[in-house]
Amino acid sequence: MELYRAMRDDISSGFNILGFFDDNLVLKEVLPNYLGTTDKVEEYAIAKEIDEIYCTLPGTNDEKILRMLNFAEKRMIRFYIVPEFYRNVKKSMVMEFMESVPLLTIRKEPLQEIYNRALKRLFDLVFSLVVLCTVFPVLYVVVGILIKRSSPGPVFFKQKRTGLYGHDFECYKFRTMRVNNQADTMQAVKDDPRKTKIGDFLRRTNLDEFPQFINVFKGDMSVVGPRPHMLKHTEQYSALIDKYMVRHLVKPGVTGWAQVTGYRGETKTLEQMEGRVKRDVWYIENWTFLLDLKIIVVTLVNMFKGDKNAY
Repeated sequence: MELYRAMRDDISSGFNILGFFDDNLVLKEVLPNYLGTTDKVEEYAIAKEIDEIYCTLPGTNDEKILRMLNFAEKRMIRFYIVPEFYRNVKKSMVMEFMESVPLLTIRKEPLQEIYNRALKRLFDLVFSLVVLCTVFPVLYVVVGILIKRSSPGPVFFKQKRTGLYGHDFECYKFRTMRVNNQADTMQAVKDDPRKTKIGDFLRRTNLDEFPQFINVFKGDMSVVGPRPHMLKHTEQYSALIDKYMVRHLVKPGVTGWAQVTGYRGETKTLEQMEGRVKRDVWYIENWTFLLDLKIIVVTLVNMFKGDKNAY
C-alpha cells in the first residue's frame, strides 16, 4: 500500500496501476483493485501486455518470487522487488557489490575508499605541518605569555575527547579558563565566569584551537571533521540520539560542517545537538575534497568576521 500511494502520487511518472494479486484472500476487501491470487499473475500479464511487475512478497515465498521473476525475464517485463527488511529500515539504502554478491548498506561513505582516505591524510599532514612550522611557534610564544599572565596554570589545556571509532585521545587547546574542577563535565557557556580575558578573545577568534594541529599531525584528528566532544557528552548523548555514534566513523576535525552552518559552541538543548549530529552525518555521507576546502575557507572567514556562537 505504501508503494501504491507513492506511485499514485508521482504524477510525473505516468504510472497506470492495474491492480493487485495476493494469496491472502482477506486483503480482497482492502486492496484498491484485487485481481486474484499470485498464480494468476502470468496469465493476466500476457493478456494485458503489462510493462512492470512490483513484488512485495516476503522472502519466505522464494519459489513464487523466482517463478514470476523468470516469467518476467522471458516476457521482457521489468521486475522489481521491494526488500522485506524495508518494513523495519525505512530509509535510502546503497547497493555495493563484492565480486557478484550484492550488499546493501545504510549509507554511502566516500572516505571508505582508500584513495579518498589517502588524499585526506596527505592534506592533513601537509596542512598541519605548514601551520606548526609557521604560524604556531609565534602564536605559542605570544599567546603563552598572555595566558601565563592572565592566571596560573599551563599554556595548554589537555582533555580526553572521543575520536575515531569511539576511541579516546588527548585533545590539545590553548587554555582559556582558570584551572577548575568542572572542565571535564561542564561545557563553556556565554559569559562563563571561568574564562580569562585572553581566553575569551582566543575563543571568539578560534585561536584556542590551533594546538589541535598537533593532534592532526599525530593522526588523532583531521583538519575537517565532526568536532570531538568530551567523554561525558559522548556518554550522555549516545543514549539520547540514535545516530550520535555514527559521527565517529571518521576522524574528528579542527573545524567541521556543523560548525560553519550555525552549530558551533554551546548546545543548550537536545534539538541543537541533534542538528549538529545531523550535519556531521551528512558530511560523512557527502564528503569530497572540495567540501573540505570550502569548510576551511568559511572557517577562516568566520575567524576574521566573528561568530556569535563563539564563546
